Amino acid sequence: MLCNGFALSGKERKMAKTNKADMSCARVKQYTAFDVSKAERHNERKNETYENMNVITERIALNVHFKKPTVPTYMEQLKQMETDGLVSLRGLRKDATLFNEIVIDVNTMYFERNGGYEYAKQFYEEAYHFIEEKFGADNVISAVMHADEINVAATEELGKEVYHYHLHAMVLPVVEKEILWSKRCKNPELRGTVKEVVNQISHSKKWKSDIPMTDEKGNPLLKKNGKPMFRASYSILQDELFNYMTERGFKGFQRGEYGSTAEHLTSLQYQIQQDKERLEKLQKRIQKEQVKYEPARHISKTLNEIDGMGQKTFTGKMAISKEDYSQLTALAKEGITSRAEINKLEQSANYYRQKYFDSANALERMKTKYNELKEKCRPFLQALEHFPEVAKLFTEKVKQLFSFKEAQERAEKEAREKERQERIKARRNKRGMER
Repeated sequence: MLCNGFALSGKERKMAKTNKADMSCARVKQYTAFDVSKAERHNERKNETYENMNVITERIALNVHFKKPTVPTYMEQLKQMETDGLVSLRGLRKDATLFNEIVIDVNTMYFERNGGYEYAKQFYEEAYHFIEEKFGADNVISAVMHADEINVAATEELGKEVYHYHLHAMVLPVVEKEILWSKRCKNPELRGTVKEVVNQISHSKKWKSDIPMTDEKGNPLLKKNGKPMFRASYSILQDELFNYMTERGFKGFQRGEYGSTAEHLTSLQYQIQQDKERLEKLQKRIQKEQVKYEPARHISKTLNEIDGMGQKTFTGKMAISKEDYSQLTALAKEGITSRAEINKLEQSANYYRQKYFDSANALERMKTKYNELKEKCRPFLQALEHFPEVAKLFTEKVKQLFSFKEAQERAEKEAREKERQERIKARRNKRGMER
């Protein structure tokens, strides 16, 4: 098989044959001051364990930071920027969206076909520049390519370790806001004029869309109240990313599907869904191998009928007819050639049967874990349904406690580090005095 004029290897032919269309995906997650630390621990790999069971901790060192926070936490970075007058948080509620996480993703096999890790670094570095242009370089807190999450299905498919590369970028939704002189200004000429322009954090204004939706004939679509409908900003982001990357020479993938909900699944739900698909594929393979195996087994069974051919003569030798002899030699030849094929098919069937059982067990374990998590969350979900305001207050309180705990742990860590540095300094001074 040829691709762009070059011969493909067996594994490459397998990739070209079995993979679906490669699609880009850009999705946006919102975070407040209370929950951004969870995203930070995941993105910066500060956790000891991960909800995503495909994270291979030995490969964390291969993750690529295109931009690192200049202070220990995302919130500290934001506070520092506010202190320096780079952004404004005035007028925001305590639970306001302060951060947007942009996750950019393309199918695993797209990178596997184009050079793997090195190609992914080039691709996501350019995607990072897209984010810089979209949000402003100063408003990007962090941008990191994860290269430590294994794709189990692709690994089993190709018989080697295959990793899923994607980009996490934490940005500030900043818009320029004009601050006007108030009516109480002593100088009447200044009243109502622009006093200053600030970079205001505002998720709603940053993502406000002014591109109208139209039908096939180009007519604007209207809501029930007669007002025009506008395209979702996140959908526009998908278009902008796709156009930006293709203009810079990255080809061979399509824009993500409109209205796809795949990106909204949790890591655990996504893995369960993927394992179900893998089980279905394995079942089909087992059935396919069984179809090949049955005719070969029938040939082997026919060979056993040879024992019933012929009659003994008075000398003790066997005498068979010419017709039986022809059938015997034909079956013998066919049996010799089929023996190796039977053995090969038996091994193949056993291999896929074992893969099926392994995947079924893994899926069952994840289902059990998912049900346990759901059962633990049941009281809260019931409270959320019947007493939403109380549940919201509880959630905010828990977030505050976690923030306080993290701040306390950080302070203790800094104190220990300071104490360690002082001990080192004291030992150095002591050695200097002894000399």
